[in-house]
Amino acid sequence: MSADVERPTANWRSLALVVAGIAITSAGHYFTPPEYRLWHGIFQRLYYIPVVYAAIAFGWLGGLAAGFTAALLYVPHILMTWSNEEHYAMEQYAEIFMFLAVGAVTGVLSDRERRRRAELQSTAQKLSQVYRELQDTFEQVKRADRLSAIGQLAAGLAHEIRNPLASIDGAAEVMEAAERPEEVLAETMSIVRKECARLNRLLTNLLDFARPRHPEWREVNVPRVLDSVIELVKHSAGKGIHFKRNTADRLPPLWADEEQIAQVILNLTINAAQAMPDGGEIELSAREMDDRVLIQVKDEGVGVAPEHIDKIFDPFFTTKDTGTGLGLSVVHQIVRQLGGTVSVARNETRGMTFSLFFPQTPGGSA
Repeated sequence: MSADVERPTANWRSLALVVAGIAITSAGHYFTPPEYRLWHGIFQRLYYIPVVYAAIAFGWLGGLAAGFTAALLYVPHILMTWSNEEHYAMEQYAEIFMFLAVGAVTGVLSDRERRRRAELQSTAQKLSQVYRELQDTFEQVKRADRLSAIGQLAAGLAHEIRNPLASIDGAAEVMEAAERPEEVLAETMSIVRKECARLNRLLTNLLDFARPRHPEWREVNVPRVLDSVIELVKHSAGKGIHFKRNTADRLPPLWADEEQIAQVILNLTINAAQAMPDGGEIELSAREMDDRVLIQVKDEGVGVAPEHIDKIFDPFFTTKDTGTGLGLSVVHQIVRQLGGTVSVARNETRGMTFSLFFPQTPGGSA
């Protein structure tokens, strides 16, 4: 049943209750002997119930109409029963004016409340409409953002692939030449292998970024992971680069994916080593901080320009000539997948510090 059908039905029901209330009260007056004055006083006050109800249901006009109806039915009773008691009769007539006053005042207040309720309902509907429009706009913005990200990925990927393909194409032309010394052939093959490895690394990083592996949650021994990363990087790091591991004596266990944690720290450590062509110290540290595990990779490299710090986690953004620009994007995505956060800051003297915050429990919030 629609609201338009229910409203007239409710109005008729309310009208029937008002009429019935006034009729029953009046019948009580007419059928009660005059010597039961207490009961007449009770019936007299009972008129207020249908009058107030009419005012609430139909507003000030309904309240006045109910008051007049009660008065019209009550006045003959006063004339017939209390005409010989002038003082008591005057009190009854005064009560009739109270019927009208109560009906009018209650109706005015009811109308005001009804208007206020209608305004609130209208405001709620408008807010609901605005909320739906905001949700639609937000979804459109998210779709536009995804399309923009896809466009940036495609443009970056095309740019990164074009350079090694050009090198391979040039190497192929050299190899097709009729006369080529053996050392030229060896150098050309080295270029082909190098560029193929570069393409493979680019596609691997792209796949890691686009389809990150689901974490396998287990307890991670952070100091052991730091030691293994240092052991891996120190053999390929340049001369003059020293490593330092600094961990708290009682470091709480970290529930995460050990392989992904190692990959994140390894990427950051390799970046740190590549940023230190003149050597220096790379410090890997871990400690507890506010019920979280803080892992930091600090270097003494050339650093990142302040205007580039906000972009270093963007896909394909790189300050290196041979970088893919996906390493830090992969780091950012893995850390978020593990429920952590990653931040970067310039050191006071030189170099950068990458800070990883992880919750101690799986699925926690860092």
